[in-house]
Amino acid sequence: MQPFPFGVSHGVAMHKKNLFLLSLGCPKNLVDSEVMLGQLEQVGYCVVETPEEADLLLVNTCGFIRPAVEESIDEILALAEVKKGDPYKRLVVTGCLVQRYGDKLRDELPEVDLFIGTDGFQEIATLIDRPPAGLLLHREPNFLMHSTTVRRVSTPSHRAYLKITEGCANRCTYCMIPALRGGLRSRQPADVVAEAQALERAGVKELTLVAQDLTAYGLDLGSDSPRLTTLLRLLLDSCRIPWLRLLYLHPGRVDDRLLDLMLAEPRITPYLDIPLQHVSSRMLRRMNRPYDKKRIETMLHGVRTRPAHVALRTTFLVGFPGETEAEVGEIEDFLKLHSFDHVGIFSFSPEEGTPAAEMDAQVDEAEKEARRDHLMGVQADIALANNEKFIGRVEPVLVEGLSQETDLLLEGRTRYQAPDVDGCVYITAGQCQAGDIVQVRLTEAHPYDLVGEIVADEKG
Repeated sequence: MQPFPFGVSHGVAMHKKNLFLLSLGCPKNLVDSEVMLGQLEQVGYCVVETPEEADLLLVNTCGFIRPAVEESIDEILALAEVKKGDPYKRLVVTGCLVQRYGDKLRDELPEVDLFIGTDGFQEIATLIDRPPAGLLLHREPNFLMHSTTVRRVSTPSHRAYLKITEGCANRCTYCMIPALRGGLRSRQPADVVAEAQALERAGVKELTLVAQDLTAYGLDLGSDSPRLTTLLRLLLDSCRIPWLRLLYLHPGRVDDRLLDLMLAEPRITPYLDIPLQHVSSRMLRRMNRPYDKKRIETMLHGVRTRPAHVALRTTFLVGFPGETEAEVGEIEDFLKLHSFDHVGIFSFSPEEGTPAAEMDAQVDEAEKEARRDHLMGVQADIALANNEKFIGRVEPVLVEGLSQETDLLLEGRTRYQAPDVDGCVYITAGQCQAGDIVQVRLTEAHPYDLVGEIVADEKG
């Protein structure tokens, strides 16, 4: 969940209206929220910290899986309660939840003044004054962001996300994304470069490229069109942002060209987020993931045999229909063998409208949770052992600012830790500012976090 607790005042000179914006879900959704924020600032809205202060209450929802749907509904209902106390407030709901349940939401949530799906949010400044008939804008997703699209970056000024594609070309049997976001749509390389250059001018030190599948970039642009490695070379040549990070990579398309470029270019962080979902070849076929265990092993061998350490992050989906205890054991053995740095393990959610929801041999909810908890326990020991290997090393750390745990410590991240999803480095000694890249000697390890001291106040 990402509220926007800050005020801004640039844009059209006019009477200011107050906005409370809540962004739920993934970084790709956050970019959409930033587009809406930019549009609304231009017509005079200013972000406030609490919904009680706001004239406009805006929720950008996630509707990918049932827990996300439930969180979105809870947040909408909470803001509806705030609205009851002031009939002049307006409540607007956007995003994946609307794309998935548009008509039903309109019927069941009369407190909401306007619903907008995953296409149309970019027109919000016009729509809030002249809403569509029926107060619901629900159309086929075709929008693709452009470097000229007005956007107000909401992350700390030293880091930002850059969305290079929209939609998805894969058809996993458990996934709603193609239905919610449409087919794959890639931005032109020059346009991506233009936005990266603008973010560099704004002071960004870490630029994270995001997409549902980064390795699919360009597949829709034609056989001779640039792919991800070409785009990365263009970005490296055209801007000097110190850290370029990649989220997320499809296991079937991580190849030697990408790995070689990552290790040859120190500005590409040595970090691969590759959602595997399973390692059982039978389960992968049922999931319609176009690779098998052997392909995964080959890909990981290509990563681990290179001379430099590359942090590996992945996700697994447990409790998929038909999954056996032996196949859960395959994941456990795989975790121990390959020693991933970061792992997320999720319980399968049978989403209405997906093929997996209709499959036989559905797994009991309690059993799913037991499998998840067991594997997370296994991974915690692995993560601690991995972090202990960093003790005594000096690593560049991007400083985020004061720690979220205590204002007596600073907090940052190594190249091996992505924002918001991985652990951090607690800095116990030394002076620096948020956004600095400093050299830190790591002195202590925990399962998800590291502790260290700045070395001679050196800044990168």
